[in-house]
Amino acid sequence: MQHIVTTIIDDLSTVIFGKQQQIKLALACLFSEGHLLIEDLPGMGKTTLSHALAAVLGLSYQRIQFTSDLLPADIIGTNIFNNNEHSFSFHKGPIFSQVVLADEINRAGPKTQSALLEAMEEHQVTVDGDKYPLPTPFFVIATQNPLYQAGTYPLPESQLDRFLMRISLGFPPKDAEKRLLLNNLKRDYSQLPQRIEQHQLKQIQDAISNITLSSPVVDYIIELVTYTRESQTLTTSLSPRASMALGKSAKAWAYIEGRDYVLPEDVQAVFSSVCQHRLGLHSDAGDTQIVAILKHVLVPV
Repeated sequence: MQHIVTTIIDDLSTVIFGKQQQIKLALACLFSEGHLLIEDLPGMGKTTLSHALAAVLGLSYQRIQFTSDLLPADIIGTNIFNNNEHSFSFHKGPIFSQVVLADEINRAGPKTQSALLEAMEEHQVTVDGDKYPLPTPFFVIATQNPLYQAGTYPLPESQLDRFLMRISLGFPPKDAEKRLLLNNLKRDYSQLPQRIEQHQLKQIQDAISNITLSSPVVDYIIELVTYTRESQTLTTSLSPRASMALGKSAKAWAYIEGRDYVLPEDVQAVFSSVCQHRLGLHSDAGDTQIVAILKHVLVPV
């Protein structure tokens, strides 16, 4: 299966130029059965990455544009009365898809944002007391504009914690942007071939759960989260859920790198994406503090 993963990364790199690290993180998030938050300026390729992931993985896809007037029922669906049958029937919303893009999620109000919480955590929605399971796999990719932009609402900590990872694509390298300008290239995800079947994706997810996480690496994860709890400079610390997220993500990264065991380097590779939003850190200042944490905690030998 490793060659399939390599092919998927290569395919995604043809539409997201010069961002292999972010592509691998997005795949690691999906393989870990988590959800992904992408925070960046408009026009950086967030939506393109979401479309491309769904295309190469052969998964059903829905995009929900979050706006200030969006209602929870617009996301999860609603019961509609059928005059002929004299009964209500449930009409599913766009959340009933395998890959759901919640575009500009922080432009909607808190009530609408909270409509995603049950879906992300329980993989189901509840309407009028009835529970409706969501498809498998179920992967939410939410994009978020920087909070200093007009018309945005900060995501509550409880919702941020539901995202396994947060990444930022950032500006493309100069050579990649030059290719776009000189060749008038369009990031065309519609031409990407499907590279994997759903049963193969399940095999990858099962294989990742069996990746070896040795006792020294577990101790390293515990030391990292303990440092955040004892730090005098951090206002928020990492919870046990964050510890588990680090372990799951490190396993997925090790699998992508072609190993069946986790190294401390795998934990370091995913640490910023898994922990920065849980620590309430943003932009360059957050990167600096993440580096400081990794430098302070000794790597097991």
